[in-house]
Amino acid sequence: MASLVCLLLLPAATSSASGRLVPYDLLYADGVRAYFARDWGRAAELLQRALYSYAGLRAARRACRDACLREAAFLGEPPAAGPWEAALFDRVLQRADCLQHCLGSRLGVAPSAHRASLVIQRDFERREPYNYLQVAFFQLKKLDQAVSAAHTFFVANPQHLQMREDIEKYRRMSGVKSDNFRDLEAAPHWEAYEAGMQHYNADEYLQAVDRLEESLREALSALEECRALCEGPLEDEEKEEEDLQPGLYEAIAGTHYIQVLKCRQQCVLEIATKPGWISATEDFIPSHLDLLQFAYDQVGNQALAAECAASYLLFYPTDEPVLEKMKQYRAELGEDTAVTARENIRHYVQRSLMEKKLIYYATEHLGGTFNDPVRLLIQSLLTSVLTSPTGSLPFEGITVTMDSQQMNGTQRVVFDRVLTESECKDLLRLTKAARGTGDGYRARRSPHTPHERFEGLTVLKAMQLAQNGDVDWRDAKLLLQASEKSRKIIESYFTPGKKLYFSFTHLVFSSPGEPFSYHPVHADNCLLDPEGKECWKEPPAYVYRDYSGILYLNDDFQGGSLFFTEMDTVTVTANVHPKCGRLVAFSSGKENPHGVRAVSQGRRCAVALWYTHSAEHAEQERVKAEELMEQRAAEENQPDGEEYQRADHNSRSSPEPLVPSGGARLTSQRHKSVSERTQHPKELRARDEF
Repeated sequence: MASLVCLLLLPAATSSASGRLVPYDLLYADGVRAYFARDWGRAAELLQRALYSYAGLRAARRACRDACLREAAFLGEPPAAGPWEAALFDRVLQRADCLQHCLGSRLGVAPSAHRASLVIQRDFERREPYNYLQVAFFQLKKLDQAVSAAHTFFVANPQHLQMREDIEKYRRMSGVKSDNFRDLEAAPHWEAYEAGMQHYNADEYLQAVDRLEESLREALSALEECRALCEGPLEDEEKEEEDLQPGLYEAIAGTHYIQVLKCRQQCVLEIATKPGWISATEDFIPSHLDLLQFAYDQVGNQALAAECAASYLLFYPTDEPVLEKMKQYRAELGEDTAVTARENIRHYVQRSLMEKKLIYYATEHLGGTFNDPVRLLIQSLLTSVLTSPTGSLPFEGITVTMDSQQMNGTQRVVFDRVLTESECKDLLRLTKAARGTGDGYRARRSPHTPHERFEGLTVLKAMQLAQNGDVDWRDAKLLLQASEKSRKIIESYFTPGKKLYFSFTHLVFSSPGEPFSYHPVHADNCLLDPEGKECWKEPPAYVYRDYSGILYLNDDFQGGSLFFTEMDTVTVTANVHPKCGRLVAFSSGKENPHGVRAVSQGRRCAVALWYTHSAEHAEQERVKAEELMEQRAAEENQPDGEEYQRADHNSRSSPEPLVPSGGARLTSQRHKSVSERTQHPKELRARDEF
């Protein structure tokens, strides 16, 4: 960023009359217009001013946050004679007033003028302005600046084929120097980290200590900047207008504040992800301390080595090798020498723990989900918050085998003993009788993988088969009862007091076809984009799904286990092995990417379940199946009201089609592969059209 500021210190970036910082999205839109008008000089000027304004806005927010933390601190006890609420909100109002005045004076305009659309924000995060700039500079015959702009964009977008070709062309051009290929947005902590690792791997420990200490300082500084930027406006794009607006405390606790806390937790991943990389560097902050303790030990500074080791143990308190090193350091330094962790690291850990506790409490008691970006051993301190479910289970004998903490995620749970062995056998008999007559994919290859055959029954098809005498009525009825029992369990655990409707119910049975493969990782209500670390809630995904479940009927097969991953679809966080009566349930969003390993031998049978809070998307095949069941009961004069409670369906809609969201193609422009894009950056519309 320092290189960028030096390059872009243009007087025109602010209004000369008032020192006003022009909003970067306005400058960007004007720069792109000039670009497509082939006014290269003006395009280059405006795009550079936009980048300068963007950097200036981030710096102002960081500086004002730091200043107002001191000026309007939340310290001290409320006055004994006054109510705590007035004392609390008095300080909140002071902080808000401080931020408004600070930003207004630094920006020269109301802070609201700098609220750009999400489209523009993403463009700057992905360094799109440099894509335009490199062309403009090339046309202006400013080759050195064109190369720097191209390289800066390519570092963050290494899969961009057109830019890859441009970079190769630049390398072959006469007059282009190797120094021109520099990253104008290079993060200081990454430059220091890579230099430190080079010295470390070359056993140059004195130099390694200097650069790794610099990297740690810069990383913590970048973390604070990221946290400051989290304190922006509430983002609630998915909220429906007809929803009831929350009250004062619900709005504060359940929406904006928790959004800010979640954003702050994600900052750890942001600073640990090198530009252009999909995944973050594992244990980025703790690894600095581990490397430093070894390097300090090698140069003979056992005091600092012990300090770094003590700091590392705040993250991993049971790490045996480091605990052994601590014993060694204490012996060398003497038992009277106090060895303590660094205060800034202690503050970092304690603050993170406090925020995690608040987030987990909110998700468990107020709803919502949280995909914890950092799962360290310090999270054992959160057990009291994480292990208790939100509601009591409505049936006796059911056990919670794994909860969210044990599954390294959020809104995940495994129940056992939902069905008896006898009930599993009855439903398995239903699958055998229905084989070849089901409605899965008509015994064709599974759409998830070409190496597995897939068949299945909907509840309506099961009832129709029973009506025709192809299967036993009692088995078809058991399918309805077992799925309803699962719905009540999931509803009581995750959303007590809030109705869950069936979205789709499917008795599935799959068997091996060819060599071992697996169902690709996907999310159930959005289109997973691992490279962009996004999950787009748009068709053809079933965006109305809220919770998912799988009720297993057998385990006499090989393969077929369920697994959860990170957003990168590669890092496995939990595995669930099938067995009779086991129910795994989870929220359907991006916080729970999952896949299924293919069956390599035998036959896997399970009831796949999806649920929604939206009555208009309730499963209508189920309504018809229940009507057939009631007709059958009336014919036999055996009312089923006490034995099976019919789900409440307040709305009718067409049944859900069988198209797995994980295999859906991305058709919108932002999902296209780089090879599908044109040579030039995409055109932007004016700000008022965003």
